[in-house]
Amino acid sequence: MALVEQRDECVPVDAACEALAISRASLYRTRRPVAPRAARATRAPSPRRLSDAERQRVLDTFHLPEFADQPPTEVYATLLGRGIYLASIRTMYRLLAAAGETKERRNQRLPHVHAKPSLTATAPNQIWTWDITKLATEQKGVFLMAYVIIDLFSRYVVGWMLAAKECKHLAAQLFAETIARHGIEPGLTVHADRGSAMKSDTVAQLLASLGASRSFSRPHVSDDNAFSEAQFKTLKYQPDYPGRFAGELHGRAWLQDFFGWHNDDHHHSGLALFTPAEVFHGRVEAVRAARQSALDAAYFAHPERFPNGPPRVALPPVEVSINPITADVVTVAPTPSASVPATSHEHSPNHAAVRTTRAKRTSAARGEAAPITT
Repeated sequence: MALVEQRDECVPVDAACEALAISRASLYRTRRPVAPRAARATRAPSPRRLSDAERQRVLDTFHLPEFADQPPTEVYATLLGRGIYLASIRTMYRLLAAAGETKERRNQRLPHVHAKPSLTATAPNQIWTWDITKLATEQKGVFLMAYVIIDLFSRYVVGWMLAAKECKHLAAQLFAETIARHGIEPGLTVHADRGSAMKSDTVAQLLASLGASRSFSRPHVSDDNAFSEAQFKTLKYQPDYPGRFAGELHGRAWLQDFFGWHNDDHHHSGLALFTPAEVFHGRVEAVRAARQSALDAAYFAHPERFPNGPPRVALPPVEVSINPITADVVTVAPTPSASVPATSHEHSPNHAAVRTTRAKRTSAARGEAAPITT
């Protein structure tokens, strides 16, 4: 604005504003003095307002033992039935709010605080996750319940069951057979959501007697059991998934074939395209050697097709976590000594070298696992 005001008189205002990308309206507005703001007039009280004595009478009425625990609607109706009108229901609420007496009068349960589960598996049969999903039938409103237990580290389906209902006793039977079949030692961790069967005392007592601990997702947080949820999506998005099953026999036959394919033939993207069975049974090295041999032969035949150098077989992750705990760690290096010359890669002696790294820390939750197929 000052440049426009200091321009030569021969330069028009519109040309100067256009050259400086300034709005002429803004320029003219700055030339006008700002009018002082008029003092806001005090609003007169409403003629319908209750007097101070009437307002106090309403509060005194609510303080009577008869009405001390009653809401304004009850007090209003009771007084009106006795031929007494003090104020409207809304006015009663307004007076109580001004006096700070509109809070909840009943005892309130404090909100539950559920810890975020964090589990890490570094080998098979440390942590199992399980869930129950519904499978639609040809009869409207009737569903079959598929109980599925998977090993977290390998995604191997260690046990499954198909039933007509969700039942804690069936879940306990599934776990008892699965743990016995795989010979799981104490130390297994079983993770699930907060369904009725998962939280039941029957399952809890069984797992405790077998030396297994339990872990639960937070309420309404499906990400806490993402591995089981993802496995159910893989199941229901298969090209040959029937959509609706004729009955339990049909469902068991289809699931038997699906879980066989999933464990032995499904090259899992989360396992570097190894199958769950290869990871679960420790056959990764043998498969890796065969794959590496094929890649080496391809590279030897046409090295120009591999601009990044000889290819290497990707391996499954060495640990699999549910909600891994991560933290930012800052490492401060000591200042270089004055007698040691600083190289081009070192910081100035007047400053400390600060290096920020991402350190991944996971809770030492070890789990056990027991596979079962029904």
